[in-house]
Amino acid sequence: MELLLNDLSIQEQFYDSADFRDALGRIFGMQRIARQFGRELHCHRNTVNRRINPSTSVFEAVQTFTQDEKRSLLSWLTRYGPFWEDVPLHGPDNWLECDNEIVTDTALGEAAYCSTVGIDRRLVGLTPSTWERTPIAVTMLDDAPTVIEVDNYWTAPELEVALSKAEPPITSWHQLESVSISQFRQLRFSGDAFHPLRGLSFSPTAAAYIKSRLYTLNHVMGCRDDSGSFTLEAKPVLDAHLTRGSTQFSDSSTDEKREFRNELSFPHPEIPGDFLDCTWHGKVKPLLIRLHFRWPVPPGEDLYIVYVGRKITADN
Repeated sequence: MELLLNDLSIQEQFYDSADFRDALGRIFGMQRIARQFGRELHCHRNTVNRRINPSTSVFEAVQTFTQDEKRSLLSWLTRYGPFWEDVPLHGPDNWLECDNEIVTDTALGEAAYCSTVGIDRRLVGLTPSTWERTPIAVTMLDDAPTVIEVDNYWTAPELEVALSKAEPPITSWHQLESVSISQFRQLRFSGDAFHPLRGLSFSPTAAAYIKSRLYTLNHVMGCRDDSGSFTLEAKPVLDAHLTRGSTQFSDSSTDEKREFRNELSFPHPEIPGDFLDCTWHGKVKPLLIRLHFRWPVPPGEDLYIVYVGRKITADN
């Protein structure tokens, strides 16, 4: 579970900087609660440009705060974040709407899209605003419109209850391995698949993206009929990720296959002496991580995850 500041909840509704300061005090209170549960409240760098009223931006309003308040807020919103837009899952090609308004490139759009790929992202918003409701329904316009519900919090008690019930955050590569093997039952992992991560500094963001890629593969492998062939339910995922180039999955290039032929061949997890060519991979930007797996999968056979670690082939 990750928390994003709902930038849309700053919507020119504050009479003056003092009213806005009071609302921010409630946000900082919820940020402190999140940290008690090992979470951070992610924001967008453009938040400082939103307007608290028609004549005043967030940045301008902050100039009236005390020096400590101004330093704390601007450090968060402009320097240290964390910023969800550094590694977003959705992009300008994803059409997301809420209340007949486009919410692409907003925290709401990001949280909605993330839920479709297995990343649990929720919103924390300012009050008063017109966003004091949960869940918030977002429509993703793809081949067919899909309605996605996003959990939203604007009071500290509701957020604290949700955090107390949420699955604890992953804090190590070893924990990521254990959770992945137990959660993604449609996949088969080689015994040393996660070993290449050892020695790398743990990154919660990278761990979340690894889980997202595994979620996609697990979902598509769960969409097979009794003969082992993919059903129509798998088609949108196959079309988007595994039958044409995407930002999340791809096959190695011809040059890479030639130059790194041995490195991209892995021992079969279940057949001694046999090897699998695993040139297909899931891509994770943080730490330049790759997940190598056998693709395509012969009907009725398993999808093997054989490598999770730093990029094997030369950078491109």
